[in-house]
Amino acid sequence: MDKPEEQIRIPSDQMKAEFFRILLRLGFATERAYKCAEIFTLNSLEGVYSHGVYRFPRFVKHVREGYIKPNGVPSLVHRSGAVEQWDGNLGPGPLNASFATDRATEIAAENGIGLVSLANTNHWMRGGTYGWQAARKGYVLICWTNTCPNMPAWGARDPRLGNNPLIMAVPYHNEAIVLDFAMSQFSYGKMETYRKNGKKLPFKGGFNAENKLTDDPAEILNTWRPLPAGYWKGSGLSLVLDILAAVLSGGLSAHQIGSCVSETNISQVFIAIQLKSLHNFPAIGQSIDLIIADLHGSEPENKNSQVRYPGENIVTLRNENLKLGIPVIKDIWDRIKSL
Repeated sequence: MDKPEEQIRIPSDQMKAEFFRILLRLGFATERAYKCAEIFTLNSLEGVYSHGVYRFPRFVKHVREGYIKPNGVPSLVHRSGAVEQWDGNLGPGPLNASFATDRATEIAAENGIGLVSLANTNHWMRGGTYGWQAARKGYVLICWTNTCPNMPAWGARDPRLGNNPLIMAVPYHNEAIVLDFAMSQFSYGKMETYRKNGKKLPFKGGFNAENKLTDDPAEILNTWRPLPAGYWKGSGLSLVLDILAAVLSGGLSAHQIGSCVSETNISQVFIAIQLKSLHNFPAIGQSIDLIIADLHGSEPENKNSQVRYPGENIVTLRNENLKLGIPVIKDIWDRIKSL
């Protein structure tokens, strides 16, 4: 296991300004550079460093190599009722996903539900970002993406499936309940973060070279054999999500995407539901409150902890990082400043 690297804290405004500067130099239009910098900073601010500041140098590399088109924007391919298929034209994944989320909510405002699919897009970074985006406007969002083949099917040794993140978001007071998880027990980004910090995973997350389950992230990153979440269940769900992403978008499936070096030309689906169009809308808030109250009444396994709903810790992390600055490994921040 690697030794922990030195960390520093960077104010969020400084981080966003640095991202913005670099994206402008890469040829992004001003508004698009600002929006993209904002998403990377927000992901970092809310504790998802693996898909924020730590991922930014790789994002820059893929722009320079031509996999990501700075000013590529989605174009409509087909419309059928409340369903639309768009071509992402290899634009930046976070911008394409944010656009698709907004478009799905616009369709839902007219029809109660809206589905937007994207073919030929790029990595969206943190999927939960778009769940929060829709939920704050009063919409449920269900979205997912396929990936390059980076996870073995249950019972297999070689990676043929993607770890295909799935997001389900529900408005909750001024915030949201957001479930954001990959089909592997730990995402690659999360394992990279644990490795950089010199920590073991809290649970065994994959297989080492000796074909044994391990909690050492470095060993799993070397074998490319993460454990499917729920064993055969996560494996099966990954397969179905990949099929649906490819079918609904008319785009590529994991085995066609192939390369994990660039992970481009991926397929995504965004489904928005307008809650206020439902007949029981006036009672929905109270219903969710009762469900959460019952969850919080659980007897915790650890007396010093609390059972939380998905996304509950985000607000605490956001406020802490706003106050103290975003924790970043110093070598990575120095690399970003030199870009």
